[in-house]
Amino acid sequence: MDNELAMPNEFDRKCVERALHNRAHYKYVSPRVCAASDGLRIESPCCSRRVETSGGMVDIALLQFLREGGCKLYRKDHSAGEWKLYGEYNRLTDLLEPLTADPERLFWQ
Repeated sequence: MDNELAMPNEFDRKCVERALHNRAHYKYVSPRVCAASDGLRIESPCCSRRVETSGGMVDIALLQFLREGGCKLYRKDHSAGEWKLYGEYNRLTDLLEPLTADPERLFWQ
C-alpha cells in the first residue's frame, strides 16, 4: 500500500453503501462495497453484458482515502484491465456525486 493512503473506516463504507441506493443507473442490481488493499472497491453484476457477457460481477469503482485528507476515485477501464484515475476530492461526499450520477456512463457501463 502506498504511504499516502489511509484505510477507510466502517462509517465511510456505510456512507458509500447508502449513496449507491440513489445512483442513476442499474438500480435493479445490488452492488457490493468491498474492502480492498488500497481502499474500497465497488463491484456489481453486469446486466448490460457489455463488459461481462455472462452477467457476472464486474468492478465499478475504487476509492482511495488519503492520510492527509481527501480521497481519489478510480473507474475501471475494462478493455485495458486497469484502474484509471477519475478525480481527487476533498470530501467523500464530493466523490460520491459523480459516482452515483455518472452522466458519461464511465462507472455503470
